[in-house]
Amino acid sequence: MQQKEIYLLLTDTNSWLTRLIKLYTKKPYNHASIAFDEKLEHVYSFGRKAPKNPFIGGFVKENMHEGLFKHANGVIYSISITEEQWQLINQYIQNIYAEKDAYRYNFIGLFGFLLKRPINRKNAFFCSQFVATVLQESNVVKFNKPAPLVTPHDLEDAGIFHLVYQGKINAYYNQPDIRSMESTSC
Repeated sequence: MQQKEIYLLLTDTNSWLTRLIKLYTKKPYNHASIAFDEKLEHVYSFGRKAPKNPFIGGFVKENMHEGLFKHANGVIYSISITEEQWQLINQYIQNIYAEKDAYRYNFIGLFGFLLKRPINRKNAFFCSQFVATVLQESNVVKFNKPAPLVTPHDLEDAGIFHLVYQGKINAYYNQPDIRSMESTSC
């Protein structure tokens, strides 16, 4: 059976909102994204739609070369999955992408997280809730808690990912093996 790779990105953009979240979590990375390729050209999450306004959020295709990610620290993990799991992930994300204007950031869910009470809202996610849901819906992993209570650290701690890189995200692209890779798309 042919295996495919997907990537988990956990980042620290050092924005004021991230610094505030870090005060609560005491963890170095507080944003989670999922990517279909090692060059990180197809990266998806729930976050800011307007780079200068953290309160306008929703489903986003992220660009690791600009905005808050340009100077972000992060960690990149990979996991080998089956073709069927990859197709499920791709379809789930493409369905959201096709209706992206109907999706919003789950700010209320963050309050539920703080109270340890999961709040599921229709067409609304925060970053780690989205990644956890994608992984669960595609049968890659089952978490021992509801997706609205999964943190970026929980994703990292799932024990299924393999470390690819840790450091400045922009330095990741300076590695010779990354620069020479051909692009793949989802």
